Amino acid sequence: MPDDINLPLILLAALMATSSPGPATVTIAGTSMKAGRKYGLAVATGISTGSLMWSTAAAFGLGAIMLANAWLFELLRYFGAGYLIFLAVKSAKSALMPGDIEPGGLANPTWKRAYVAGLGLHLTNPKPILFFGSLYAVGVPAHAAPATLLVIIVAVALQSTLVFHGYALLFSSPPVARGYMRLRRWFEATFALAFGYAGVKLLTARLQ
Repeated sequence: MPDDINLPLILLAALMATSSPGPATVTIAGTSMKAGRKYGLAVATGISTGSLMWSTAAAFGLGAIMLANAWLFELLRYFGAGYLIFLAVKSAKSALMPGDIEPGGLANPTWKRAYVAGLGLHLTNPKPILFFGSLYAVGVPAHAAPATLLVIIVAVALQSTLVFHGYALLFSSPPVARGYMRLRRWFEATFALAFGYAGVKLLTARLQ
């Protein structure tokens, strides 16, 4: 690793972005509590895959191409905002439903459906484009060798995978699951507000 590459600092920045509350963490937490560990891990795997794809794209300049073509970014932004608002409405309806309901974040859940949901959520969220684009533009010199980029990509991917899957394991634990069932409507209301806020912010954002 070249002396001008500060890998610990890069990983710290990635850790802050990965672990901060957002659509990814809310989706993992909600799915893990409602549908169980298997589907929470599937969502986390899909989100980790999306994160790896954006990281690789940014490392080799594809993120810059996306940002340079504003219409692609705008199209992606509208898709992402629509999906987040859909999740907000779904959570709000569940919050308004009295009594206990059977856990199940997805209709007829399967591992594949949960994985695709996580992947789609991350790929339609412009936030990773901006984050990884800034990360590689600021933290990695333009002359960095492909081997150096590969080390950074792998290190960030492993850390992100541990964080996302750690959320799935945490929120699928029996005490947390029981707590969810007792406070289901409050959790769903919180999810609805979080998804709705993220969707509106994404919908009203403008690429500078």
